[in-house]
Amino acid sequence: MMNQDEKKLILEKSQIWFKESIAENHIKNTKKLLKASSFDINPFLAVYLSNFLTGNTDPKSIAKALLYPRVLGTSITTSFGTNIQKFTNEVLSSFGSTTSGIDIEFIDQLNKNKIYCQLKSGPNTINKDDVETIVGHFKKVIHLGRTNNLRITHDDMVVGIIYGDTRSLNGHYKRITTEYDYPIYIGQDFWHRLTGDENFYSDLIQAIGQVAIEADFSEELDEVINSLSKSPEIIKLSNKI
Repeated sequence: MMNQDEKKLILEKSQIWFKESIAENHIKNTKKLLKASSFDINPFLAVYLSNFLTGNTDPKSIAKALLYPRVLGTSITTSFGTNIQKFTNEVLSSFGSTTSGIDIEFIDQLNKNKIYCQLKSGPNTINKDDVETIVGHFKKVIHLGRTNNLRITHDDMVVGIIYGDTRSLNGHYKRITTEYDYPIYIGQDFWHRLTGDENFYSDLIQAIGQVAIEADFSEELDEVINSLSKSPEIIKLSNKI
């Protein structure tokens, strides 16, 4: 089981990773959204969503309707997913794997098996083609184990998911378990098996939350909205109503 010093180190690395890879990039990308050309504007939905959100269709309201979904939804979600490899390298470096197609290797603290794990960010982050890729990697590792007289079974090949629970898994993840019989460790279960600490998942969320408290970008966000609202395309949309 992970000792307190090791736990503290991972939590501290997680905070640094979130601040540098997620929060700072999020702010930088938000500051780029100063003009309407940054958006693929649907004139029908933009006007509707503006009124839905604020009750009017003035330029600032339209700007908010365009900006909020991007910066509070797709932008940060995409950033979190694309930085998962950086998370693996920087935060979980002590579990790093030299096996092709495997992100981390560790001893499962519940069943004591050696685990070969592909790490994913969340419960909806793979598609149909990803399933075949993951299964292909796992089959190669099992075959390599047989070649080298190593006991590696289906149960040792695992998809680890940083957050979520089994109820939130999409259909593609479920195929990995139902069709191919490979385990999925997700959220609290994953972190418990990795660290041996049943409370590590909640502690990790709390540690990241401490970084999030510092992320007050409200004033700068208003500046972006004001700049965006001055775009000719948005003013034109507003004047048509």
